[in-house]
Amino acid sequence: MKTKYLISGLALLAIMSCKTSLNVANVQTEKNISISQDLPEDAVFRKTIEPYKMELEGKMNKVISHTSIDLTKQGDNSTLGNLLADYTFEGADEWAKKNGIGNGVDAAVINIGGIRTTIGAGDILTKQIYEVMPFENEVIIVKMKGSDLQGLFDYYLKTLKNNPVSHLYIETDNGMNVKELVNGKEVEPTQTYYIATSDYLALGGDNMDYFKKGEMIPTGIKLRDLFLEKFIANPEIKVPSDMRLNFKNKKNKTDE
Repeated sequence: MKTKYLISGLALLAIMSCKTSLNVANVQTEKNISISQDLPEDAVFRKTIEPYKMELEGKMNKVISHTSIDLTKQGDNSTLGNLLADYTFEGADEWAKKNGIGNGVDAAVINIGGIRTTIGAGDILTKQIYEVMPFENEVIIVKMKGSDLQGLFDYYLKTLKNNPVSHLYIETDNGMNVKELVNGKEVEPTQTYYIATSDYLALGGDNMDYFKKGEMIPTGIKLRDLFLEKFIANPEIKVPSDMRLNFKNKKNKTDE
């Protein structure tokens, strides 16, 4: 029995000796370079990127429009919120009519939290639109039954949040929906409606789960690109002044 184990052991050693020996790479410790303000600038790198940097800064600092008043996010009918909601509606409506939705879209809903900053009175630069909308969100059209739109109205009743809308009027008072209009008309439960929004909201973002009941129609339009296009097309901004969200006796402020 001992002889058997001895033979097996010798055989194993023979097999292992036939294998190529493992070479360990020679690792040497190099000097660490600390990143700080004192680190000298690479002149070659700076020279290489300078033309691209100048070109980018030129584009970002280009004046594309002008506003005589501050465009803000404050209030239930904020100047910037309503303006961008209208731009969302217009872009989606144009796309819809070119792509088989004959009557276009019926309304638009965006979220105030997605508008990341405001625009002060004066010239409007390209970079400000990137600051307002830094995300790569896409315009989505949600096809919904009129009966499913009740979820939208109930959302605003519950939250009283100033998420901007276009072609919608929502009035609440003391915990009740008082008036709900799409394009100035009451909702027909059996009618089909097309609501423009962002992919973030269409997928239930900001707790807007009611959109999940509809059919999502992607447009391929990026919200930021659309907003840039609209500001360029409007050298002097005209701010919407109509009331869209009318939360009477509102106690808890949720304005962004």
